[in-house]
Amino acid sequence: MAKMMGPRFKLARRLGLNVVGHPKAMKRAGKGTSRADKKLSDYGKQLLEKQRLRAYYGVLEKQFKGYVDKAMHEAKKHKITPSEYLLNTLECRLDNIVYRSGFASSIRQARQMVSHGHFYVNGEKVNIPSYKVNVGDEITLREGSRKNEMFKENFLNSDVSHLPYIEKNLENFSSKLVRLPKRVELPIEINEKLIIEYYSK
Repeated sequence: MAKMMGPRFKLARRLGLNVVGHPKAMKRAGKGTSRADKKLSDYGKQLLEKQRLRAYYGVLEKQFKGYVDKAMHEAKKHKITPSEYLLNTLECRLDNIVYRSGFASSIRQARQMVSHGHFYVNGEKVNIPSYKVNVGDEITLREGSRKNEMFKENFLNSDVSHLPYIEKNLENFSSKLVRLPKRVELPIEINEKLIIEYYSK
């Protein structure tokens, strides 16, 4: 399975944004360490936003471009903009919903947990991180996996009340995507329109 590797904190500092969600990620960030500190052309700004969004969701370039291409072709059918379609697609990946639900402390850990078969979607085992979670789908931690103290603590101690599109059930160790997220609810700092412009050339 292809995945983004390399030091996470270093990547965040280089991109000038905490794309890994860790409170200490930007601790050593100083002036001049980020590409955003330099004077960028319009193309450079578009490229930086693209790299930031890829890093947020841990998606490789080939797969990311596929998501963008689909967004450009499908968005009109759904009466939304390509940038909205793109964000919804990335946000509804199974590994991301696992992360957002609090089962994992990072997107990398979530992807590994999914790949190792720790989750069921609507009662069916799914081990594909990029699996698309639909509205109403229920993600449940496998019963045997609940004995893992790290998984258990992650889920029970995490608070997703700021994400109204995800509903947690602490007793069943499950979460549900109750609706598609609104842009203002997504915990990411991105100018997604620049990304669509980047690929529209």
